Formats: sequence, C-alpha cells, structure tokens
Amino acid sequence: MNFLKVGGQAVIEGVLMMGKKVVVAVRGSDGNIAVKEIGGVSQNNKWMKYPFIRGFVSLFYSLSFGLKAIDLSAELSSGEEMKKSESVISILIAVVLAIGLFIVAPAYITKWIGIRNNEFLFSLIDGFIRLGIFLLYVWGISLMKDVKRVFQYHGAEHKTVHNYESGEELSIENARKYSTIHPRCGTNFLMIFLIVAVLVHSLFGLFGTLNMFQRILVRLIALPIVAGISYELLRLFDKYPKLRILAAPGMLLQKLTTAEPDDSQLEVAIVSLRHALGMEDEVELVNKNDSIDTEIDKPVEFLG
Repeated sequence: MNFLKVGGQAVIEGVLMMGKKVVVAVRGSDGNIAVKEIGGVSQNNKWMKYPFIRGFVSLFYSLSFGLKAIDLSAELSSGEEMKKSESVISILIAVVLAIGLFIVAPAYITKWIGIRNNEFLFSLIDGFIRLGIFLLYVWGISLMKDVKRVFQYHGAEHKTVHNYESGEELSIENARKYSTIHPRCGTNFLMIFLIVAVLVHSLFGLFGTLNMFQRILVRLIALPIVAGISYELLRLFDKYPKLRILAAPGMLLQKLTTAEPDDSQLEVAIVSLRHALGMEDEVELVNKNDSIDTEIDKPVEFLG
C-alpha cells in the first residue's frame, strides 16, 4: 500500500503535521486540544518534478509553515495573542544569529587558526567548526526544560508518522511502540547539509583562493545548491534502507532532538495527523473563517 509522504514539526505544546492539509494541533492551557488548518495542498507543482530544485522548494515550505506554526502554538498554548511586529523581529533576529553563528563565525575562526591559502583545507576546517558549533548548540538547548518538552513532541510526531506508515490504525497504543527516530527527519537533513556544504564550498577553491568577503558570500549563494543536494540524499536514504548507514550521524543526533513522549503528547500528534490527512469529517478550527491562507501546488515530500 502506498502512503502519502507526510511530515511534521514539533511546536510549543503541539505538533504541526503536513499531508493533504497543513494542520497545527496544540494542547491549550485548559487541557483541550485546539486545531487549526494553516495550509492546503493541491496536486500540480512543476517545480517538484525537478531533482535538486524540489529540495529547496520543500525546505522553503517546511520553514514557512514551521514559522507560522510556532507563532500560532505560542498563542494557542498560552491564550495570549502575539503581535505581528514581535513575530517579524523574532524571525529577523533568528536569521541574523544563524548567519553569524553558522557562516560568519566559523570562517573567521578558521582564519584565526591560520588556514588562509588552501581553499579545500579552509572549507574542511570551516565545516568541522560549523558542525561542532551546531552540535554544541543542540546539546545546550536540550538541557532546557521548555525545549525538552518540544523534543518530546518531536518524538510523538515521529512515533505517529511511523504508526501511519506501518498501515496500522492510528492510536496511542499503536504509536507508543514505535521509535522516536525517523529517517526523513529534519535533523537528518541538517547533518547531511553540513557535510555536503564542506564539499560544495571547497569546489569554489578551483577558481583560486578567496578572501573573507568572497567566502561568506559564496556560502550564502551556495545555500540553495547545498539544500537541493542534501534533500536528494535524504530521499535516497529514506527509499533504500540499506543506505541509511550513511545517514547514521543524523540518526544518532535524533537521540538529542527527540525524547520519549507521554500519552497526552501522542494524542496531540495523532489528532494533528488525522486532520492533516483529512480523516476527520468535522473539524472545529480556531478562527474558522481564516483557516486556509496558503496553498501548495503539489504534494510535497515534507521533512519529517
């Protein structure tokens, strides 16, 4: 039996699921599960037919819906409405910090070490430093109580997707027995991305030694290229289980980015997926008149 390639993300006290529809389910402060549909999926996006390009498209949609879902989950879980200006400022700060921490800082640390004129070696050391910073960052936030709960919802999302892909009825009892590790996880994608980036960046050294401004510019320009290659590798590892040994670093990292959920968290993930798959005949949506604000042209194989 063929199944839709669903994906999802953990959010604040909830789970975003992406299938036929894009849905967020959140456990509110009153203990009830609030559900909102934030996107629709139609059937014909020509860009999703092209390898490498489809990876960047899928990543764009995953990030776009993810940002909307985080803001929405914060509102639904707390009962307080977020100002749009606060959301925009938060996104800008996050982008600037990401560029500074994972692109600019590694390049300058590599230069400080003394690697200057060998572009391949520079890219290799720069890449390992970037990977080290990323691992330290993930480890650091995993110690935070609030983040730990998000990681539990991440585990609930994976267990629920495994339950769906197994063909068994979606239920807490069935989902409970599955692993919190999933080969199509965004964590896997990030690890593959970091490794592929080293190789792609080093190729620019064939055109000669770059200065610092050129190196940083190259890393920004290469983002879609690296994302496209990484996505195709992720699809390959998902399709052919025997190749998953090559994705072992990302699978191991999920030991940090996921945690064992409780039954109430599994319930939220199951509710979210059932609505995303259109399995509920009557959906009580928050802000029902404004429930769908985005459309995708084709079923995207979302990061899970």
